[in-house]
Amino acid sequence: MGDTLEFNEIYQEMKGSWNDGRLRFSKQNMVYKSSKTGKVDNIQSGDLSQAQWRRVCLGYGIKLTTSTGHVYKYDGFRDTDFEKISEFFKANYKLELTEKDMSVKGWNWGTAKFSGPLLSFDINDTTAFEVPLSSVSQCATGKNEVTLEFHQNDDAEVSLMEVRFYVPPGQGDEGQDPVEAFAQNVLSKADVIQATGDAVCIFKELQCLTPRGRYDIRIYPSFLHLHGKTFDYKIPYTTVLRLFLLPHKDQRQMFFVISLDPPIKQGQTRYHFLILLFSKEEDLSLTLNMSEEDVERRFEGKLSKNMSGSLYEMVSRVMKALVNRKITVPGNFQGHSGAQCITCSYKASSGLLYPLERGFIYVHKPPVHLRFEEISCVNFARGTTTTRSFDFEIETKQGNQYTFSSIEREEYGKLFDFVNAKKLNIKNRGFKEGMKGKNNEYSDSDEDQHDAYLERMKAEGKIREEGNDTDESEGESDESFNPGEEDDEVAEEYDSNASESDSSEGGDDSDDDAKKKKKAKKAKIVKEKKERKPRKEKKQKDGPKRPMSAYMLWLNASRESIKRDNPGISITEISKKAGEMWRQLGKEEKEEWDVKAGEAKKQYDIAKKEYKESGGGATATPKKESKKKGGKKEENKRKSAGADKDKERGGGGGNDSFKSREFIETSESSSDSDHKSKSKSKSKSKSKSKKESDEEEEVAMSTPPTSAEESD
Repeated sequence: MGDTLEFNEIYQEMKGSWNDGRLRFSKQNMVYKSSKTGKVDNIQSGDLSQAQWRRVCLGYGIKLTTSTGHVYKYDGFRDTDFEKISEFFKANYKLELTEKDMSVKGWNWGTAKFSGPLLSFDINDTTAFEVPLSSVSQCATGKNEVTLEFHQNDDAEVSLMEVRFYVPPGQGDEGQDPVEAFAQNVLSKADVIQATGDAVCIFKELQCLTPRGRYDIRIYPSFLHLHGKTFDYKIPYTTVLRLFLLPHKDQRQMFFVISLDPPIKQGQTRYHFLILLFSKEEDLSLTLNMSEEDVERRFEGKLSKNMSGSLYEMVSRVMKALVNRKITVPGNFQGHSGAQCITCSYKASSGLLYPLERGFIYVHKPPVHLRFEEISCVNFARGTTTTRSFDFEIETKQGNQYTFSSIEREEYGKLFDFVNAKKLNIKNRGFKEGMKGKNNEYSDSDEDQHDAYLERMKAEGKIREEGNDTDESEGESDESFNPGEEDDEVAEEYDSNASESDSSEGGDDSDDDAKKKKKAKKAKIVKEKKERKPRKEKKQKDGPKRPMSAYMLWLNASRESIKRDNPGISITEISKKAGEMWRQLGKEEKEEWDVKAGEAKKQYDIAKKEYKESGGGATATPKKESKKKGGKKEENKRKSAGADKDKERGGGGGNDSFKSREFIETSESSSDSDHKSKSKSKSKSKSKSKKESDEEEEVAMSTPPTSAEESD
């Protein structure tokens, strides 16, 4: 037998909810620590007066009673643990672990017995159930009834609201009414707050963040009374778990945080933390409403009758003495700005995160306290909006995740060193250690990671830029056909200078160069369009079908057997079942279907080649091209026909015998130049040709007939 016995997953009932923890028996004491709240029960071995082993709902349990009347119950033991614990108790505590049976008859009448802080309901001297009187919040009496109401626990799935006891009429001890006697026994041990007597001290108009408002705090010996304009709260000191005194980041204010379990309630809202905000500049002189002897005897030098100092120091000092718990302050952590906290956001509200020696606490909306013992791992994540900040994620062993976002990048090194020193499990340690303390590397880390969306955007941007380049090149080629230049050339045709033909020939050369450039640049555009047209082969209905994969060949062959083995199976379930069966096939079985798929692929290649040789798949694009070419030819025909008509109008309007020498020369020169200009640019408008014919007619009309006779 060793010096200690340890048991894990031992449960303690707290107001209708089971809290697991760890129980350790040693020679000096017995210690139980709750995994959820971290609360510790420490029972000295000399204080134990009774120990019982009982069969309970969670296996077996131990009921321990101390000499002061306190009762502790722990469940979750196994049947084989009885011998070890019994021998340990006999050897170290000189105490016998007795077995006691519970009544399972289910009767609802029996005897009520008050033993210390418990009310036990016995049937034939066997306990049926026990009610801890500390869980009673209210006790009401009727004619022959006593009603007990209980404190509610938010963590319990099912809560017991009240229990009614019927007390038969009769004379109690010393002639007292049995109903009143029953109620007095309950109230003497129940956790019913009654504001009797004077307050030890009163703090006026303190600013409270949760619950929000200004409250007068009255300090009583056993509870704390918050009196506001709308709500009143009575907080027993037994519900206070921890006290925190935290400096604000501006170094001018202080937070005083009181952790409560169970929380105070306001309608459906639960407040697990009471947060007070003080200014460091506020001072107070406090006088306790007690005599100096009572103060010395009660607080043992922790408080004095007359005290003075900062307001937050007075409140924290009084609360520490009355609650009898230590005040937690920030440790050695210092952020980038020298403060002991980090500015961040939690659930879309900004606040302060304080790294403590044994956990983290976030103030203030909503307040969060996380102990290192309940943290599974932490994670440093990239900020969602900008690379100038990062997120700090905490995952608990219960599976809950807390994300503190928008933390400044400069705080990363300090926070990482703190977490690393506390030996917390960092999920992305390898990636983050390379970034530690290096702002440039931190900012570039986003670029190092592959971002599929970013790559796609870059590719589309390149395509868009290439398209813009081609549009610009087309615009440049179009600029060579400037209508202003054409007008100048048309005007030159009607000048009498013979050198104009040379200039027009030079213009032909320049136009030929422009056409060559235009054709070369258009070839680029055609290539880009052809790159985007590989899918047209799929739309051809008369072409050969693509071959099936090995899996699809196997699925078609196995579909009926799957339906036969699984009657009533749906189509989607067939696919899922087939996928599982395919993954379970061996390599040799899959090779058979791979060979079949390869043969099908060869047949498809042969059929596709024959299909292309026969002219299939190439009929769609030539049609379009022929349409385009045909359209261009029709336009050229229309233009040439219009030009011939214009020539007929100009040259064949009158009789050949009446043509003069001037008319013949001008008509020949104009027709030659007109022919050259049409071969140079085919897009001349009809209005210009009409203008030519009108001018020629005017020349013909103005020529005298004598000139024609003289020429003959």
